[in-house]
Amino acid sequence: MASGARAPGPEDSVRTASPDRRGEKGVSAPTGAVGTLKSAASRVRSVVASPRPVKGKAGREAARRRLQLLPASHAQGRAQGAEVGEEEEEGAEVEEEEPLLSVPEEDEEEARPLPPVCMFPMRGMWRDEKVALYCDEVLQGCKAEDADGAMSKYLSEKLKLKDKWLGVWKTNPELFFVKYEEASIPFVGILVEVICKPHQSSSSCFKVTVSVAEPFSSNIANIPRGLVNEILEELEHSVPLLEVYPVEGQDSDNHDIALALEVVRFFYDFLWRDWDDEESCENYTALIEERINLWCDIQDGTIPGPIAQRFKKTLEKYKNKRVELIEYQSNIKEDPSAAETVECWKKYYEIVMLCGLLKMWEDLRLRVHGPFFPRILRRRKGKRDFGKAITHIVAKVITTDMVKDLSSDTLLQQHDDLDLALDSCYSGDTVVIFPGEYQAVNLALLTDDIIIKGVGKREEIMITSEPSHDSFVVSKADNVKLMHLSLIQQGTVDGIVVVESGHMTLENCVLKCEGTGVCVLTGAALTITDSEITGAQGAGVELYPGSTAILERNEIHHCNNLRTSDNSKSTLGGVNMKVLPTPKLKMTNNHIYNNNGYGVSILQPTEQFFIVAEAFNKGAASGDKKDDSMLSGVMQNLNLEMSNNKIEANLKGDIRIVTS
Repeated sequence: MASGARAPGPEDSVRTASPDRRGEKGVSAPTGAVGTLKSAASRVRSVVASPRPVKGKAGREAARRRLQLLPASHAQGRAQGAEVGEEEEEGAEVEEEEPLLSVPEEDEEEARPLPPVCMFPMRGMWRDEKVALYCDEVLQGCKAEDADGAMSKYLSEKLKLKDKWLGVWKTNPELFFVKYEEASIPFVGILVEVICKPHQSSSSCFKVTVSVAEPFSSNIANIPRGLVNEILEELEHSVPLLEVYPVEGQDSDNHDIALALEVVRFFYDFLWRDWDDEESCENYTALIEERINLWCDIQDGTIPGPIAQRFKKTLEKYKNKRVELIEYQSNIKEDPSAAETVECWKKYYEIVMLCGLLKMWEDLRLRVHGPFFPRILRRRKGKRDFGKAITHIVAKVITTDMVKDLSSDTLLQQHDDLDLALDSCYSGDTVVIFPGEYQAVNLALLTDDIIIKGVGKREEIMITSEPSHDSFVVSKADNVKLMHLSLIQQGTVDGIVVVESGHMTLENCVLKCEGTGVCVLTGAALTITDSEITGAQGAGVELYPGSTAILERNEIHHCNNLRTSDNSKSTLGGVNMKVLPTPKLKMTNNHIYNNNGYGVSILQPTEQFFIVAEAFNKGAASGDKKDDSMLSGVMQNLNLEMSNNKIEANLKGDIRIVTS
């Protein structure tokens, strides 16, 4: 079981509650250092509130309409023991006939700051610790439909430790405020006394009985205690257990309860999917382990930040869209009209699409290269109507020296932007780039047969990827060629170069990878000569089944730089071949060195190549080294030609046939 690196950082312990878990908008809980009960307390903000006493439902609704936050620039924070300063600004008027006051009346009790709560950020646990906790201790090999019951049982056992304790109830501001600045107040917190007598079958729906604890404390300095009491009465003093956070400074039982609550929150926030109990899954704990690995890969940087953010947005969008559909359906009182039916279907299919994307993320084999759809949707332009090709000069200013080597009948276009030059290309065109730093989204949309070449030293013509995009260089042209360039990958997780179809040539280029390396997909072909590939998180060159590659006079080094403790189990290195059907690879005069895996790895399904594995095992049992003739036979069967290559100093070894 792989273990992930422990990476500190309180910002990563922020919890975003699943909107669909309780049928309401989630509330983000801020992070903070764990301290003792007498340590720094939560900051308190003042709100604009009417001094009118709150009595009865009508009065409560009136008060809620009058409550709104002060602008952030005028809101005052305070620490425990600090005095509240006088407000100099008057609040905006909600009702013309009655001004609002920014401080409570004299007979109103002002809330004290909240005490710190127990915090158990899940990032503080190692990868294998999370897997053991959820898969072995909590779920214990159960099926998806039984997961809710397993979580309920786990939480119930922990709650038996103590039936009464102090906690901070963190709830949606919409419960108290009609108008508020979401950035200023992510939640309303109230210090409460908790009585644990949950009877529900689902841990995500557990509710507990609470009452306002002494001293009256909140993160809102002038929230009326009467309003809080009225809201609790309306809720019959019953609130979701997962909205309550045990206060720091109590006994060890409270710490155990706090940890159990965090375990359950993390499960429903990140590991549970609404479709889990609707689909058959033979090994549900294995699926949970995949989701834990995905979360750890996001946290430790294996998946670059921009791509991780895309996943988080997709997950959040899925949850929100599901809530939208449920609310829309619930508002249809009678038989739906044709328009309402169409709208329901539109919302449903959007959810299905998002669900599919999330499932692909959870499958390591599908997410290893980032995007989960065809990378290029653009059609080929083909040749120009008048049949002539154009040479596009990319430079701020064009001079005679730049074009002196071109023939007199060459048609020229000058661009100061590489993206514009690529967008203007038709098949047969050439793009000439002079020294400088460039970015071009259109490099990920290569469909026509063009040549892109630098003039000068390759190190001086630097093309960097756009971190917010998934892909860098992607081609499905029949024949595209890149020459004398430096490609520098920043943020994108997809291969630095992906050949979807057709043939690509890389000549005298430097490829500085940050995500995966060069990927040649099924049916595509690649030729790399006199180039350098370094820094890939996986293999430097990845050949998919049925692909073709020719590698000559290249340097491939320092690849498989995964920023995770799983390095020891990875076999990827310089070149990796995935078999079935067999790819074709010709390697001549290459230098493959200092990679964390093998120099060349050949990944084969066990059942297809058990004879090869058996032959290797017999050789090992007899104490003999792998016979050159046997290896040559295997490589011949795999359409692998290797001559005059220097493969050295790779962490796992030079060449290895790996069964999966």
